[in-house]
Amino acid sequence: MPGPALLVADDHPLFRAAVLHVLHERLPQFRTLEAASAAALGAALQEHPEVELVLLDLSMPGARGFSALLHVRGEFPGLPVVVISSNDDPRVIRRAQQFGAAGFIPKSVPAEAMGDAIGKVLEGGSWFPPMAAERSEADAELASRLAQLTPQQFRVLLCLADGLLNKQIAAQLGLAENTVKVHVTAILKKLACYSRTQAAVLVKGLEADNGL
Repeated sequence: MPGPALLVADDHPLFRAAVLHVLHERLPQFRTLEAASAAALGAALQEHPEVELVLLDLSMPGARGFSALLHVRGEFPGLPVVVISSNDDPRVIRRAQQFGAAGFIPKSVPAEAMGDAIGKVLEGGSWFPPMAAERSEADAELASRLAQLTPQQFRVLLCLADGLLNKQIAAQLGLAENTVKVHVTAILKKLACYSRTQAAVLVKGLEADNGL
């Protein structure tokens, strides 16, 4: 089996290159992998169980606010995720923490601080900038409700939020239409939603503040 790896998920090639440089300099014992979209991130994690840490930009193609973070945390609960974002608003940082991130690194931090933060998380700790934002009970409740969904149900939910019909969801995810119906029923029940529209509004709550 290949040696331990770190996965950088960001759709900006120049920033990915900068992060990879930091990783190669500070953590040469790890291999590095890259993903430029939410779909590529999911595929890489399925293909590479040796990944020990994900460095995640929130605003990749296919991601809706904090959806990629929640998806990884739901499907790989033992895998630490560090969010890297250009938006270091205290509320964004607090929400990332509440949705299960092990750390939050603003893109503006110096390379040395980034290396220190990643090293601390790899040792089992966490790293967040000082935060002034209060913990949000609404976010805590949203996170716990979404945590009840299976990974497949979470994918279906994101399709629902895009306004897709069952037939379209089935085609996009490679499922039988009847299977999609079963998933939708289970999703609405778990989220205590009365309609697809209400579930879509719930997903909108994952969309972080502007500038991610």
